[in-house]
Amino acid sequence: MLALRSVAFNLCFYLLTTVLAVAGLPTLVSQRAVIRLAQTWAGATLWLLREVGGLDVEFRGLENVPEGPLLIAAKHQSALETLALVTKFDDFAYILKRELLWIPLIGWYLSRSGMVAIDRTKGTRAMALMNQAAASAIGHGRQLIIFPEGTRRPPGAPPAYKLGLTHLYVALGVPCLPVALNTGLYWPRRSLRRRPGRAVIEFLPPIPHGLARAPFLELVETRIEAASNALLASGRAELAAHGLAPAPVEPEDSRAA
Repeated sequence: MLALRSVAFNLCFYLLTTVLAVAGLPTLVSQRAVIRLAQTWAGATLWLLREVGGLDVEFRGLENVPEGPLLIAAKHQSALETLALVTKFDDFAYILKRELLWIPLIGWYLSRSGMVAIDRTKGTRAMALMNQAAASAIGHGRQLIIFPEGTRRPPGAPPAYKLGLTHLYVALGVPCLPVALNTGLYWPRRSLRRRPGRAVIEFLPPIPHGLARAPFLELVETRIEAASNALLASGRAELAAHGLAPAPVEPEDSRAA
């Protein structure tokens, strides 16, 4: 049953993505229209995931999300949060690697939607360029989403937070919203299996601007990891109650998502 539902969802998901990517080409005339198309795609995907795959996504702590420009630091275990988060922010922008802009068709949408792309070939200058682009997005009132570990990590893997988040926190002058989750139990990376149940994405209390780099990084990591570990424990218990084993822990590597 799990395999059949996973196959059915994946077929529907890739068909939906293809249809919207082609039919949505006229939206490329407007950044706002591309953002709305992305939110439509994400919302439809979450509906398919629930109705076909048997996996619901619960958002907790929405009362913690402040209005206005914002830096969002999210745990990253799965592709699921990448699409789910866009349904909760009116004018989001992701920090992403420049290579994603080269994907045929999809790259056009990423470019037109004003994502903040990092050119790693620039070496140390890449950080300054990222800060400049991020400041422009924040100046336009956008919500900037970053995955502090830089890539997807298996559920329960030791944290590997990078300094890019602290540079943005200091430079941008806006609150940071930590986000915990357990999505990797249900939508594992490098797998086509989608486990049924209830994945949770939790918005934690925001951290106001003004902390020094080291205390900020320690605080945001402690909050995200503690909350994510609690969600992982409850998620594993849910899967076990339904006779489902979570994805096995993968060997770690340094490849980007």
